[in-house]
Amino acid sequence: MPVEDILLEAEEKMIKSEQVVCHEFTGVRTGRASPTLVENITAEVYGSHMRIRELASITTPEPRMLLIQPWDATAVHPIEKAIQKANLGFNPTVQGKTIRIVLPELSTERRLEMVKISRKMAEDGRVAIRHVRRDGMEALKKEKKAGTGEDQEEMAEKELQKLTDQYIGKIDAHLATKEKEILTV
Repeated sequence: MPVEDILLEAEEKMIKSEQVVCHEFTGVRTGRASPTLVENITAEVYGSHMRIRELASITTPEPRMLLIQPWDATAVHPIEKAIQKANLGFNPTVQGKTIRIVLPELSTERRLEMVKISRKMAEDGRVAIRHVRRDGMEALKKEKKAGTGEDQEEMAEKELQKLTDQYIGKIDAHLATKEKEILTV
C-alpha cells in the first residue's frame, strides 16, 4: 500500500473518531433540552425494542422542555416507562397523546459530574486517535521493509504525527466548548 494511502486512511479514521466524540457529547446533558437526550432510549413496542426517535417526533418548544409526540397513540405509555427506566434524572408527564419532560435545573455537583463524563469521552477519543497513529506507523514500517525509501517513510511519520496532533487538538477544542456549555448557568 502506497504511503499516501496509509496517510489518507489514517486521516479518515481520525475524522471518524472525532465525529464519534462529537456525537457522544450531544448526549451529555447541559442546562438546555436536546432531543439527543432521549432519542436513543429503547422502548418495548409492538413486541420488539425500538428507539424513541423511530417511534415519535422529539421537539424542544422551550429551552428546558422536551415534547415527545408518538406517531401511534399506543406507544405513549411504553415510551414513558422507557424514559423512567433510563434514570436520566427527570420525569416524563403524559398529556393526552404527548409526553412532556421539563428538565430540572442542574446542581453544581451534577454539572461537575457531567464535565467528568465529557472529559472521559474526550480521552477515549484521544486514545482512539493514538491507536490510528500506531496502526499507521506499523503500516509505514511494513512499507519500509518492502522497499520504500527511508526519507519518504520519515516524512510520512512526521505527517502522521501532525495529523494526530491536529485531531487531538480538535477533540480538546470540542471538550472546551462542551465544558463551557455545561458550566454556564
